[in-house]
Amino acid sequence: MADSRPDLHLIGPRLGAAERIAFVISVVWIVVVGLLFLMMPPVRPEGDPIDSLRVVLIVIAIFLPVAMVWLGVVAARSAQIMREESHRMQKAVDGLQTFLADKAGAGGKSGPLVEKKLDEIVQTAKKTEAALATFATSRADGPGGSMSSVRLTRKSDDQPSLAFETKAEDMTPPLSRINLVRALNFPDTDQDSEGFAALRLALKDRVAKQLVQAAQDILTLLSQDGIYMDDLRPDRARPEIWRRFAQGERGRAMAGLGGVRDRSSLALTAGRMREDTIFRDTAHHFLRKFDQMLASFEDGASDADLIALSETRSARAFMLLGRVTGTFD
Repeated sequence: MADSRPDLHLIGPRLGAAERIAFVISVVWIVVVGLLFLMMPPVRPEGDPIDSLRVVLIVIAIFLPVAMVWLGVVAARSAQIMREESHRMQKAVDGLQTFLADKAGAGGKSGPLVEKKLDEIVQTAKKTEAALATFATSRADGPGGSMSSVRLTRKSDDQPSLAFETKAEDMTPPLSRINLVRALNFPDTDQDSEGFAALRLALKDRVAKQLVQAAQDILTLLSQDGIYMDDLRPDRARPEIWRRFAQGERGRAMAGLGGVRDRSSLALTAGRMREDTIFRDTAHHFLRKFDQMLASFEDGASDADLIALSETRSARAFMLLGRVTGTFD
């Protein structure tokens, strides 16, 4: 996800009410008890050596209650962070289950089957196919375009890998455009064998896997607000607009890509972008990954390929978020 991103919500809240109260109690206790010991009449004759045991007891009497107070504050803070994290994870799981149930179209009854399929995909993606990858070769783009292969590339500042460091996943054939499109649309139901097969292939591609995971994350977060890509009917942008955007053109001429007109979805997404740091970071991460994929996908793609890509659920999320963030202005 690998692309590291700061997870700001794990840092925890800053100085809260409990810490401020504990700080005030500690200061008051130290001042009061310190003054009490200072004002007490001496209990030893003049000239007697200082009793070290008495000094230790005084220090303990002053600082032990303070230490206990702060120990309680730390325990309360840890419990609060765990509750918030548990609540956040539960919301993410509920959102994913709702998304899967909605796609399955069976009122959630087929959810376990879908989850089982996804688990199988993850396990399959972890297995290497070194023998097959050794003899696999990349096919050149054909005249049809849609069946040709596309290799998603990283930025040029990535360090080249040495031959003996090459992994099996780096030796797999380039992902075909049609499989990438199917993976970015995600399976429609648990019976969508072609969709799951394409998703399995995409998860074996190191860079495509990052995009698929970023798309899944943002679709799950959007579903928490009841925003589903199947409900959106964006205006279709011409393939040449997608092509010019992929080649780096920006500005008002690209406004046609923000074809989502659903006011409710736009308003909910804009509000979430302002108020939810996790959602905002996830959205920007997805926009970057999709933009990088589009630059590689467009090179050699036909108009039909670009139209098919624009109709995927991931592309609709890109249109929605791009319009909210002003990417197409």
